[in-house]
Amino acid sequence: MTSLKCIAVDDEPLALGLVVSFIQKTPFLELVGRFGSGVEALKYLHEHPGTVELAFLDIQMQELTGLELARVLGPDGPRVIFTTAFSQYAVDGYRVDALDYLLKPFNYEEFLRAAGKARAYAERTAQHAPPAPTAPDEEEYLFLKADYQLVRVALSDILYVEGLKDYVKVHLKSTPRALLSLMSLKAMEEKLPARRFMRIHRSFIVALDKIEAVRRLTVQIGAVTIPVGDQYKEPFLQFLSRWT
Repeated sequence: MTSLKCIAVDDEPLALGLVVSFIQKTPFLELVGRFGSGVEALKYLHEHPGTVELAFLDIQMQELTGLELARVLGPDGPRVIFTTAFSQYAVDGYRVDALDYLLKPFNYEEFLRAAGKARAYAERTAQHAPPAPTAPDEEEYLFLKADYQLVRVALSDILYVEGLKDYVKVHLKSTPRALLSLMSLKAMEEKLPARRFMRIHRSFIVALDKIEAVRRLTVQIGAVTIPVGDQYKEPFLQFLSRWT
């Protein structure tokens, strides 16, 4: 594949210079801009829409942080790899769908591994591009049988799903009243996109972007603490390893 066009953004000149040097020595990356602030980067991206495929963003910056910049750019912007000295931003990085998270100080091997994820993502996207646009409802909603009717549920509204023998209880952000549907947790797991949901216990599936904290082998979603089951521990720890 051709090179990925990328930018580097950091308000620390030495840190910015290091990322730039790493980009320049990586054959499949092409540096198209370097910026000392998120505001400068945002201006460039607005003036050159669709030209940047990957952004290496520092998180803590004056005026506009890397997280704020990623939220402004949204899903139509370039993919993001965060660089920061603070590990507590890992879950926030996932919420804006970052590809990876480099904890300073990092070496070229760590940088190259993260850049490789961006290349692999770009190759998968090119190979599996859909022949026609998918209707929004097919991606953002699912239909559940509840209260003797079919109910449309937005995926973004789901906090977690609880298995109760032959039923599932779908806990929602928009209402304290959970939906009860006659189906197995396994069937529900197959309905939900694996990129956004993970089964972490024989009785629970969680929305990954709704996780507020991870303490030992439990996750916190709002006021609810959900344990990670032994048989689901390994994939969950693999997921966490990308952000710690």
